[in-house]
Amino acid sequence: MFVKSKQKAMYGRTNAPPVYNSAINPPTLIECNNTRFLIVDAPSTNNLPLYIKEFERWQVTDVVRCCDATYPKEPLEEKGIEIHDWVFSDGASPPSSVVDGWLQLIEKRFHGVDHPTSCIAIHCVAGLGRAPILVAISLVEQGMSALDAVAYIRERRRGAINNKQLKFIESYKPRSKKQCIIS
Repeated sequence: MFVKSKQKAMYGRTNAPPVYNSAINPPTLIECNNTRFLIVDAPSTNNLPLYIKEFERWQVTDVVRCCDATYPKEPLEEKGIEIHDWVFSDGASPPSSVVDGWLQLIEKRFHGVDHPTSCIAIHCVAGLGRAPILVAISLVEQGMSALDAVAYIRERRRGAINNKQLKFIESYKPRSKKQCIIS
Protein backbone atom coordinates (compact mmCIF):
# COMPACT_ATOMS: atom_id res chain seq x y z
CA MET A 1 0.00 0.00 0.00
CA PHE A 2 1.28 3.45 -0.90
CA VAL A 3 1.58 6.20 1.64
CA LYS A 4 -0.49 9.34 1.21
CA SER A 5 2.41 11.42 -0.14
CA LYS A 6 3.14 8.82 -2.81
CA GLN A 7 -0.57 8.66 -3.69
CA LYS A 8 -0.60 12.40 -4.12
CA ALA A 9 2.46 12.27 -6.38
CA MET A 10 0.98 9.45 -8.45
CA TYR A 11 -2.59 10.69 -8.77
CA GLY A 12 -2.33 14.40 -8.10
CA ARG A 13 -4.69 14.12 -5.12
CA THR A 14 -4.77 12.35 -1.80
CA ASN A 15 -8.32 11.00 -1.95
CA ALA A 16 -7.58 8.73 -4.93
CA PRO A 17 -8.24 5.05 -4.49
CA PRO A 18 -5.07 3.30 -3.32
CA VAL A 19 -3.41 0.65 -5.39
CA TYR A 20 -3.14 -2.40 -3.18
CA ASN A 21 -1.60 -4.90 -5.55
CA SER A 22 1.97 -4.52 -6.72
CA ALA A 23 1.52 -7.33 -9.27
CA ILE A 24 0.57 -4.68 -11.82
CA ASN A 25 2.12 -1.30 -12.55
CA PRO A 26 0.18 1.56 -10.99
CA PRO A 27 -2.36 3.14 -13.32
CA THR A 28 -2.07 6.84 -14.12
CA LEU A 29 -5.18 9.00 -13.80
CA ILE A 30 -5.37 12.03 -16.08
CA GLU A 31 -8.25 14.44 -15.47
CA CYS A 32 -9.18 17.61 -17.33
CA ASN A 33 -12.53 19.36 -17.33
CA ASN A 34 -15.09 16.58 -17.31
CA THR A 35 -12.86 13.87 -18.74
CA ARG A 36 -11.06 11.10 -16.89
CA PHE A 37 -8.50 8.77 -18.43
CA LEU A 38 -6.64 5.89 -16.85
CA ILE A 39 -3.39 5.03 -18.63
CA VAL A 40 -2.23 1.48 -17.93
CA ASP A 41 0.19 -1.00 -19.41
CA ALA A 42 -1.22 -3.96 -21.33
CA PRO A 43 -2.94 -6.59 -19.22
CA SER A 44 -2.31 -10.25 -19.91
CA THR A 45 -4.74 -13.13 -19.58
CA ASN A 46 -3.09 -14.02 -16.27
CA ASN A 47 -3.34 -10.61 -14.61
CA LEU A 48 -6.58 -9.42 -16.23
CA PRO A 49 -8.60 -10.01 -13.01
CA LEU A 50 -6.33 -7.50 -11.22
CA TYR A 51 -6.92 -4.93 -13.95
CA ILE A 52 -10.65 -5.52 -13.83
CA LYS A 53 -10.58 -4.71 -10.10
CA GLU A 54 -8.72 -1.47 -10.85
CA PHE A 55 -11.15 -0.64 -13.66
CA GLU A 56 -14.09 -1.16 -11.33
CA ARG A 57 -12.42 1.02 -8.67
CA TRP A 58 -12.00 3.85 -11.19
CA GLN A 59 -15.45 3.32 -12.78
CA VAL A 60 -14.02 2.54 -16.20
CA THR A 61 -16.68 2.34 -18.90
CA ASP A 62 -14.39 1.76 -21.89
CA VAL A 63 -10.98 0.24 -22.57
CA VAL A 64 -9.03 1.40 -25.61
CA ARG A 65 -6.40 -1.04 -26.84
CA CYS A 66 -3.70 0.69 -28.93
CA CYS A 67 -1.67 -2.52 -29.33
CA ASP A 68 -2.46 -6.06 -30.39
CA ALA A 69 -4.76 -7.83 -27.96
CA THR A 70 -2.93 -9.61 -25.13
CA TYR A 71 -6.07 -10.79 -23.34
CA PRO A 72 -9.64 -11.79 -24.19
CA LYS A 73 -12.23 -9.02 -24.17
CA GLU A 74 -15.13 -11.15 -22.87
CA PRO A 75 -14.31 -10.78 -19.13
CA LEU A 76 -14.43 -6.99 -19.54
CA GLU A 77 -17.60 -7.07 -21.61
CA GLU A 78 -19.23 -9.22 -18.92
CA LYS A 79 -18.58 -6.32 -16.51
CA GLY A 80 -20.20 -3.85 -18.92
CA ILE A 81 -16.91 -2.38 -20.14
CA GLU A 82 -16.73 -1.65 -23.87
CA ILE A 83 -13.53 -2.54 -25.74
CA HIS A 84 -12.20 -0.42 -28.60
CA ASP A 85 -9.33 -1.79 -30.70
CA TRP A 86 -7.46 1.11 -32.28
CA VAL A 87 -4.08 -0.42 -32.96
CA PHE A 88 -1.24 1.57 -34.49
CA SER A 89 2.52 1.12 -34.67
CA ASP A 90 4.65 1.27 -31.54
CA GLY A 91 6.41 4.63 -31.20
CA ALA A 92 4.29 6.15 -33.95
CA SER A 93 1.67 8.85 -34.06
CA PRO A 94 -1.94 7.76 -34.48
CA PRO A 95 -3.47 7.70 -37.95
CA SER A 96 -6.45 9.99 -38.54
CA SER A 97 -8.90 7.05 -38.37
CA VAL A 98 -7.75 6.32 -34.81
CA VAL A 99 -7.92 10.00 -33.83
CA ASP A 100 -11.44 10.20 -35.28
CA GLY A 101 -12.61 7.15 -33.31
CA TRP A 102 -10.93 8.44 -30.14
CA LEU A 103 -12.57 11.86 -30.37
CA GLN A 104 -15.97 10.29 -31.10
CA LEU A 105 -15.63 8.10 -28.01
CA ILE A 106 -14.72 11.10 -25.85
CA GLU A 107 -17.69 13.04 -27.20
CA LYS A 108 -20.01 10.08 -26.60
CA ARG A 109 -18.74 9.37 -23.08
CA PHE A 110 -18.27 12.88 -21.69
CA HIS A 111 -20.39 15.35 -23.72
CA GLY A 112 -22.81 17.32 -21.57
CA VAL A 113 -21.73 15.67 -18.31
CA ASP A 114 -21.09 18.09 -15.44
CA HIS A 115 -19.57 15.61 -13.00
CA PRO A 116 -18.53 12.48 -14.80
CA THR A 117 -18.24 9.26 -12.93
CA SER A 118 -17.03 7.34 -15.92
CA CYS A 119 -13.44 6.90 -16.94
CA ILE A 120 -11.80 5.65 -20.15
CA ALA A 121 -8.89 3.27 -19.62
CA ILE A 122 -6.34 3.21 -22.40
CA HIS A 123 -3.26 1.11 -22.95
CA CYS A 124 -0.50 0.17 -25.29
CA VAL A 125 2.21 -2.31 -24.29
CA ALA A 126 3.85 -0.23 -21.55
CA GLY A 127 1.48 2.74 -21.42
CA LEU A 128 4.25 5.13 -22.44
CA GLY A 129 3.68 6.02 -26.09
CA ARG A 130 0.51 5.24 -27.96
CA ALA A 131 -1.87 5.55 -25.00
CA PRO A 132 -0.43 8.83 -23.66
CA ILE A 133 -0.39 10.45 -27.11
CA LEU A 134 -4.13 9.87 -27.46
CA VAL A 135 -4.71 11.34 -24.01
CA ALA A 136 -2.55 14.33 -25.02
CA ILE A 137 -4.78 14.83 -28.07
CA SER A 138 -7.77 14.97 -25.74
CA LEU A 139 -6.08 17.59 -23.56
CA VAL A 140 -5.19 19.70 -26.61
CA GLU A 141 -8.77 19.39 -27.83
CA GLN A 142 -9.87 20.78 -24.47
CA GLY A 143 -7.69 23.87 -24.89
CA MET A 144 -4.42 22.89 -23.23
CA SER A 145 -1.29 23.75 -25.18
CA ALA A 146 0.58 20.79 -26.65
CA LEU A 147 3.63 21.25 -24.45
CA ASP A 148 1.52 21.70 -21.32
CA ALA A 149 -0.42 18.52 -22.19
CA VAL A 150 2.80 16.53 -22.57
CA ALA A 151 4.25 17.97 -19.37
CA TYR A 152 1.02 17.23 -17.48
CA ILE A 153 1.08 13.61 -18.61
CA ARG A 154 4.83 13.19 -18.03
CA GLU A 155 4.52 14.53 -14.47
CA ARG A 156 2.20 11.62 -13.77
CA ARG A 157 3.68 8.95 -16.06
CA ARG A 158 7.44 9.23 -16.44
CA GLY A 159 8.86 8.37 -19.82
CA ALA A 160 5.59 9.02 -21.66
CA ILE A 161 5.58 10.28 -25.25
CA ASN A 162 8.66 9.94 -27.43
CA ASN A 163 10.21 12.65 -29.64
CA LYS A 164 8.31 11.62 -32.78
CA GLN A 165 5.04 11.74 -30.87
CA LEU A 166 6.03 15.07 -29.30
CA LYS A 167 6.52 16.57 -32.78
CA PHE A 168 3.12 15.18 -33.79
CA ILE A 169 1.31 16.72 -30.82
CA GLU A 170 3.10 20.06 -31.32
CA SER A 171 1.74 20.23 -34.87
CA TYR A 172 -1.70 18.82 -33.99
CA LYS A 173 -4.55 21.23 -34.80
CA PRO A 174 -7.48 20.89 -32.40
CA ARG A 175 -10.93 20.55 -33.87
CA SER A 176 -12.65 22.27 -30.93
CA LYS A 177 -12.20 25.63 -29.24
CA LYS A 178 -12.53 24.50 -25.62
CA GLN A 179 -10.40 25.51 -22.66
CA CYS A 180 -8.97 22.94 -20.26
CA ILE A 181 -9.43 23.34 -16.53
CA ILE A 182 -7.30 20.84 -14.65
CA SER A 183 -9.19 19.18 -11.79
